[in-house]
Amino acid sequence: MTRSWLIDRMAEWPEVPALHGPGGSTTYGELIRRIDRWHEDLDDGGLGRGRVVAIRGDYGLDTCALLLALLERQAIVVPLTDAVGPQIPEFLDVAEVEAVITCEAGRWDLSLRGVEASHELVAGLRAAGVPGLVLFSSGSTGRSKAVLHDLSKLLDKFTVPRKRFCTLTFLLMDHIGGVNTLFYTLSNGGAVVTVAERDPDTVCAAVERYRVQLLPTSPTFLNLLVISEAYARYDLSSLDLVTYGTEVMPESTLQRVHELLPDARLLQTYGLSELGILRSSSRGSDSLWVKVGGEGFETDVRDGILWVRAHSAMLGYLNAPSPFDADGWMNTGDEVEVDGEYIRILGRRSEIINVGGQKVYPAEVESVLLQLDNVKDVVVYGEPHAITGHIVAARVNLVEAEDARAFRQRARAHCRDRLASFKVPARFEVLDREQFNARYKRVRNQAAAAAASATS
Repeated sequence: MTRSWLIDRMAEWPEVPALHGPGGSTTYGELIRRIDRWHEDLDDGGLGRGRVVAIRGDYGLDTCALLLALLERQAIVVPLTDAVGPQIPEFLDVAEVEAVITCEAGRWDLSLRGVEASHELVAGLRAAGVPGLVLFSSGSTGRSKAVLHDLSKLLDKFTVPRKRFCTLTFLLMDHIGGVNTLFYTLSNGGAVVTVAERDPDTVCAAVERYRVQLLPTSPTFLNLLVISEAYARYDLSSLDLVTYGTEVMPESTLQRVHELLPDARLLQTYGLSELGILRSSSRGSDSLWVKVGGEGFETDVRDGILWVRAHSAMLGYLNAPSPFDADGWMNTGDEVEVDGEYIRILGRRSEIINVGGQKVYPAEVESVLLQLDNVKDVVVYGEPHAITGHIVAARVNLVEAEDARAFRQRARAHCRDRLASFKVPARFEVLDREQFNARYKRVRNQAAAAAASATS
C-alpha cells in the first residue's frame, strides 16, 4: 500500500512522543505500528477501500491510528462522539455509513450496517481515489447538515512544516477545529494530549503534567477557567499559545484571561465546517480585532457580512442544497466591523437583537454582565415584543444562590451605567442548569440549551 505523505513524515520521528493521555504515552513509531495493525484488522473485517466508515470514540491511540489508516484506504470517514448522543442513528443514515467502528477502553468493535452508499458526491470521491470526511453542523438553527469534504484538500495546508507544539485536544474529534488541531500537531511532530473530561481542573492538570504549550478552546471554557480559579491550582507556565473560537468572545473575559495568563499569547481563530480553519493573526492578546485568510482562502465583506472562498471548501452537503454562489463564495452569516486588514466579529446576523430598529449584539451585553460579582455565565438573546419587535433578555448562572429580585436590581443598575438604555436586559432569568453543550459552546435557543444540559 502506498503510504500517505503524512505518515511518511511521521516516520521521521520514531522515538518522539506522539500521544499522551489516560491510556499512557505513545511514540510516533508505535503509532505507525498501530496504523499497520489496523490495516490488517480492516482487511480481516472485509473493509476495502473507499468505504463510508463511522468512528465512534474520543481521541486516543486506537481512534487516531484508525483515522490515519482509513485516510490511506481512501475511506470516507464520519467521526462521531457522545456530544451528538441521540442524533447518532440519524447521522448514520444521512451519511449512508456502511460500517461503524467503536473504540472504547482499549477495545474496538466493527459492525457492518448492510448499507451501500450511493450519494453522487461520495461516488465522486471514490472515482477520484481520495479520502473524504463528513462533519455535521451544530444544527442550532434547524436540522444538522452533513458536510462532505475532500480530505486530501483539507490536508494540503499541513504539507508546509510549521512550529511543533505539545497540544491539548480540547475541541472534539467530530469538529472541524478538532480535526485541524490533530492534523496540525501530527504533521509537525508535536505531541497530542488527550483528556478524559474537559472541565477546568482536568484540563489544567493535563497542562501541568505534560507541559502543554498549545490549548485550543472556546470562550465559554475560558470563562469557566476564570470563575473556577483552576488556573491558580496548577502550573500553567508552559502555555505559549491559547486559541479561542467557535463563538464570539466577550471582551471582559478576554481581558481577564490576558491578565491571568500574561505569558501566553491569546489568538482568535476562525473557521466553519463548510470551509475549514482560516489562518489568523490577532492585533494583540487583549484585542478582538483579527486578520483572517491565508493561503487557500479569500475573504470579502459585503453589507457588513463576512464572505469566504476557500480551496478547502466542502464538496457539498449530503442532505441540503449548496450554500456557495456561482463563483464559489459562501456567506458566513457573521456580521463584522472592518479596520484596515482587521475585522471584529460581532456575531451571527440571525442572533442580533432588533429593539425598535436598534441593533443589540448579545456578546456586548454578555461581556458587561460577566463583570458582575457572583455571575458564573450568561446568555443574552432576543425575546419577541409587540411594540419594539424584541426586548433584550438574559439567562444567568450564579456562582452562589442569591435573591432573584435583588440580583435583577443590581444587574440592571450595573448595565445602565455601561450600556445604552435599549441594550439593558428587560428580563432576567436565573438558572441552575448549564447553558453550554458538550463542545463548551453557548446555546442560545432555550429548548436546545435544556436538552444539552440534560445530556451533558
